[in-house]
Amino acid sequence: MTTYLLTALGDDRPGLVAALAAAVDEHGGNWVDSQLALLAGKFAGIVQVDLPEENVEGFLNTLPALADEVGLEVEASAAATGAGRAATGESLQLHLLGQDRTGMVREITTALTSQGATIDGLRSWTRAAPEGGGMLFEAEAEVRLATGTDETQIRDALERIAAELMVDLELDARD
Repeated sequence: MTTYLLTALGDDRPGLVAALAAAVDEHGGNWVDSQLALLAGKFAGIVQVDLPEENVEGFLNTLPALADEVGLEVEASAAATGAGRAATGESLQLHLLGQDRTGMVREITTALTSQGATIDGLRSWTRAAPEGGGMLFEAEAEVRLATGTDETQIRDALERIAAELMVDLELDARD
């Protein structure tokens, strides 16, 4: 089996995931993992698939047709040999809530990077604050610490940023 990472983007409409899943299945592939989202009227996704060696070329040749058939642009990249995450440090769940302003994601991710942390997943959104208080920014992230990094170091770095940004920040061990 050969592992591929697919990136997909298209205007949202029914059948996009079904069309991609059918192409994978028709070539003997296995849908291993995915992250799919609807943002600003666009469907976006990242999908990991395993394909039999003998079917890779046929599968890759069918991807451009998805754009014509259902409006889904799909790019495929072979995964690196030995793909898969090696077990490293502790995993933490981060939650942030505060008044929306530019630069928040940059500040938080810079603090995490300075401590050698890796972001395994990030979801963010904005919503109206109660009683006409403007917009709130909210984010959740799965963070993996570098081996040997102490949770206290990450917490201290993030709490300094939280104070500057005037946001509520929670950091908990992930189950």
